[in-house]
Amino acid sequence: MDRPELATDSRYADHKSRGVHAEELDALSARGIDVGGRVGVSGRAHLLLPYHKVLDRTAEAGRGAKKIGTTGRGIGPAYEDKVARQGIRVADLRDAERAEQLLRAAAERVNIRLECLRSEERVDASELVEQVLAIRERLVALSLDTGRIIHDAIKGGQRVLLEGAQGALLDVDHGTYPYVTSSNTTSGGAALGVGIGPTAIDAVIGVVKAYTTRVGEGPLPTEFPSPMQEQVRELGGEYGATTGRPRRCGWFDAVVVRYAARVNGLTGLAVTKLDVLDTLPELQIATGYHVHGETLDDFPADLGLLAEAEPVYETLPGWQTSTAEARRWEDLPERAQDYLQRIAELTGAAVWYVSVGTRRDQIIHVERE
Repeated sequence: MDRPELATDSRYADHKSRGVHAEELDALSARGIDVGGRVGVSGRAHLLLPYHKVLDRTAEAGRGAKKIGTTGRGIGPAYEDKVARQGIRVADLRDAERAEQLLRAAAERVNIRLECLRSEERVDASELVEQVLAIRERLVALSLDTGRIIHDAIKGGQRVLLEGAQGALLDVDHGTYPYVTSSNTTSGGAALGVGIGPTAIDAVIGVVKAYTTRVGEGPLPTEFPSPMQEQVRELGGEYGATTGRPRRCGWFDAVVVRYAARVNGLTGLAVTKLDVLDTLPELQIATGYHVHGETLDDFPADLGLLAEAEPVYETLPGWQTSTAEARRWEDLPERAQDYLQRIAELTGAAVWYVSVGTRRDQIIHVERE
């Protein structure tokens, strides 16, 4: 599901403080980049509106100690509206009168729910309508049949890259439910979200760090203890891109990545942040979990089991030298190569790319036979 946040440019700056803005589009424009004809939004994309954020914050606060750890951006409530068939899409903005009717009905519905949640917040229907209609023309101008565009590109022999967000374990069906996002983040969701058939996808690259991280709540069996937790977090700059929250870090979990390789149908891995491990004297990889006297080699659906799991570790020596200048596989220290090869063996997915820094020229393309 595409979910553009409602947007404005400098002409509508008075609305920015009220939650309706287009930071990414405006940032491009400020750099002199003309987004016209280069940026499009699916007409079938559901809008993430200010009241979704209100509902998100209210629901999370009501969970008390059982908080999911949402970003508070309103994503969950937007998906709830979509599935309940009461969402508002980009295409619904083409007719201003119909859009106003939908918005006023939504405000009424949301206020009833907020009252039931015992929240004192309310949505002002007139203000909501004013905000959305002020940027309606700009958003409609970006509206395209993105599925058709991508379909035609594929048929025309062009190379198409579909980029997913969030990890496999945040998938609403295959992740650590309920500590997940509200959509399918695994590769099958790419075809659904874009509007192409699954047979059009001929390669799936799984992007995985050389160690494990997680933002928010939920079990993390290989989590580092302090002070190593803080050490790796600082070395890797592990803070949430949306919220700035510190990420939880741990040893590479081959059980998780092996599971991710299966549910995504991975054809290759891109292993990032290998350089973060450069100073460590030894490394551990979780190959399985000990639970109730048994060893599990696959990722359990029962979070109760996961919470009790003790990782089965395999220890490898660290390379303790900088990898930042490596540009070919042969440039990597032998022990770093051994570490990456072991990851490939344990997960069943070949390593296609390795990053040893934040710059584009610090990505190593691994030659494949």
